[in-house]
Amino acid sequence: MSATTLISLFPNKKITLVGSPNIKTVGVGESTVGNINNWMQLVGIEGDEFMPHADSTYKLSIGFEDFYRKGSGRFHYPFGGVNMEGNRAGLNDWYFKKILYPETPLSDYAECMFPSMALVTENKISKNKEGALPDFDFLRSTAYQFDAVKFGLWLKEHYCLPRGVNHILAEVKEAPLGSDGIEHLVLDDGRKISADLFIDCTGFSALLIDKTLKEPFEPYEHILPNNSAWATKIPYEDKEKELVNYTNCTAIANGWVWNIPLWSRMGCGYVYSNRFISDEEALDEFKQHLKEKGYKNVEDLEYEHIPMRVGTHTRTWVKNVCAIGLSGGFMEPLESLGLNTTMSFLYLLVRTLQRDRVSQWDRDVFNAACKSRYKGSAEFIALHYALSHRDDSEYWREISTREFAPALMKEGVEPRPSTNQFMTAVYDKMEMHEFRPTEGFHCIATGMNWFPTDMPAVVYSNCNNNIDIKNEFESSVRRLGQKKNHWRQIVKDWPSHYQFLKENFNQ
Repeated sequence: MSATTLISLFPNKKITLVGSPNIKTVGVGESTVGNINNWMQLVGIEGDEFMPHADSTYKLSIGFEDFYRKGSGRFHYPFGGVNMEGNRAGLNDWYFKKILYPETPLSDYAECMFPSMALVTENKISKNKEGALPDFDFLRSTAYQFDAVKFGLWLKEHYCLPRGVNHILAEVKEAPLGSDGIEHLVLDDGRKISADLFIDCTGFSALLIDKTLKEPFEPYEHILPNNSAWATKIPYEDKEKELVNYTNCTAIANGWVWNIPLWSRMGCGYVYSNRFISDEEALDEFKQHLKEKGYKNVEDLEYEHIPMRVGTHTRTWVKNVCAIGLSGGFMEPLESLGLNTTMSFLYLLVRTLQRDRVSQWDRDVFNAACKSRYKGSAEFIALHYALSHRDDSEYWREISTREFAPALMKEGVEPRPSTNQFMTAVYDKMEMHEFRPTEGFHCIATGMNWFPTDMPAVVYSNCNNNIDIKNEFESSVRRLGQKKNHWRQIVKDWPSHYQFLKENFNQ
């Protein structure tokens, strides 16, 4: 992806990729979020081009199962636009629906607010060219699930090599240092590679930024609890049913399990903390979960163990080395943000390189922007733990006693409800105003039974107005249900996810 981005934006520069033939790629990046479309637009790739080659499927949402409590069920954080049509004064009327009808399930929130949830619920998909489903723009409302290794190979064969990227299969044995950083790379065949800028894409080993330049690493274990994963590949039994259009995350005793449906198989993994369970015990727990989900031949599957270094380097661009991907930093893939971080950092990198000559100011600005984006993403992931009420294991009980606020609240910043920062939104929970759905915060908070308003807040804030919630909001609440049912009627005859992929890509 780095070579693709650089050769696209700087076609007249010499781009060389040194790749080891012996070091295996860490395959944690099979699920993406919406900004992959921004990156593909930047480099000139159409989604339809790579999908048949990368085992790809579409992704409309992320499901979170049993995160609030054990057995609490699934809620969604869907992509795409929010439909506010008919809501009273532009407010998010769903919260008043919950006040009036407390038995309303938490999953109903996304179904009432996001038209794309009709597709998720029915496991359908369409490019919606006629605009029948409101606020569902295919390009902005979809992401991809794919085999990251196959995607990388497609980029190499169909994009990088035809455009002149020099690909060398060799291992880096030495990287001598000079006053400006790395002088050159010494390969295992004796060759020396010199460059103006070295991009460190060596994964968790961080060969250049860490082992050579010794840039300090800042762990995020204070807010992100997990540090290990087991991964496996599961064959389909009923492909049309199991090939859903979302990534699912299920909380279990010592972490959570991902399920990513690709075209030919499902990718599945258990992210956990080895502070509470050994690697061997975690594997047994993972297998037991798969058996309980009804998967067959669980003992015959191949399992790969992935130690995770969660955190980021103090600086990701030091002298003439810029770290991209896992070498720069990593956060557990609960919100599928691994490749998102890669794309964001690449975007910032090429914008910096547009100036042609890079100064220390440019590097400092790049580092500050990357650190801010990384920290914001980590805070959002931490929200999934901070709001959980699970207490069925030592792992979840420890999480419930963590002090998230001191770690996440920015000193000197007055909390305001109009912002979407994690802790500012948390501290303004009891405010009745400014609770319009913005990005993912409201989806996660609502799925965890934590609302920006409730009956005590309404009464407390309107003691002199004698507001009658039922009379004020009954019609708009009824309209929410009508819209949800209307959207499902629109898509009921659309092709299933499986049928759409089979018809369009003949996979």
